[in-house]
Amino acid sequence: MGYIEDSLSEGEVVRERFNLHWIARVPMIVWIFLAIPTFGVTLLLALWEWLKLRSIELGVTNRRLIFKKGIISRETEEMKLSSVETVEINQGIIGRILGYGNIKITGRGISDLLFRNVDDPMEVKRTIESVNFN
Repeated sequence: MGYIEDSLSEGEVVRERFNLHWIARVPMIVWIFLAIPTFGVTLLLALWEWLKLRSIELGVTNRRLIFKKGIISRETEEMKLSSVETVEINQGIIGRILGYGNIKITGRGISDLLFRNVDDPMEVKRTIESVNFN
């Protein structure tokens, strides 16, 4: 059970958990391939990248959006659905071709929440905009 499930309040339900696209794993793969010429030294960097990716949680409940990261420490960003003003997709050419992108959620005031390298950003946008909140 992850942070999202552990942080639910009374009556709050997880609507969707979002996945990172495989492109987010490219740095880890590069470090693994570089292990051969560096006699395995970069395997530590690959392990670090893997742990970073494993620690990321993205999701939406019936009340809020949640972004959590951190291996040893924990850093979270959350936004109440009632505060969401816009949900924007940022996709470059490669992102459009491969099906990944960034989602920027703007809330009231100066608050922003950024989901990087998410798989199928259009579906993520639709999911966020279609959640009925209490």
